[in-house]
Amino acid sequence: MWRWLKTNHQALTAVGAMVVGLAALYVAWDQARVMRDQQHGAVFPALQIDGYSQNTTDQTQVGVRISNSGVGPAIIESVTLLRDGEPQQTLSPLISRMPEGYNQSWTSMRGRIMAPGAEVAPIEFSWRPERMSAEQTSEFIGEWFRWDVEICYCSVFDRCWQTSTDQDERPRPAPRCQRDDEDIFQVLANTPQLQDDAQ
Repeated sequence: MWRWLKTNHQALTAVGAMVVGLAALYVAWDQARVMRDQQHGAVFPALQIDGYSQNTTDQTQVGVRISNSGVGPAIIESVTLLRDGEPQQTLSPLISRMPEGYNQSWTSMRGRIMAPGAEVAPIEFSWRPERMSAEQTSEFIGEWFRWDVEICYCSVFDRCWQTSTDQDERPRPAPRCQRDDEDIFQVLANTPQLQDDAQ
């Protein structure tokens, strides 16, 4: 037995070194994984999208509000308007129920980097309350609730998520986000229909 151990001492030493090396490699890999998760968690963005309405004696306002409730910046790559779940390139059904003399404001979103705690209203409409009857208001609100906004955004480490106004759960992970060629809110603001209806 002693002779066998003496003869195979080098082999046993090599095996032991290999085991120790593999253990060290695993520990290093696991620590790196934990550090990456910590880094991603430290910059996790969480966008929330809400439709809002406000009524005062002077004016009625409706619009969309986007806020970053996460701890890292959100890079917005694409924004999609949906009506009954179908993508839209115009607000015609909504605009047709607007009263004469309404005002609109918009803010570009494509490529915007939203810091933690930041809030943006990308589109808002307002008008004087007396310009819309109770029946017209009811029709408008019914149409308003058929619309949703869907956003695909990423963190600074290129981890991406999707979220929308009709989603009660937290943002869904996405493999990637395809950046829009155009900003939907800028397109809507510059369409002749919006400009003509606003006159």
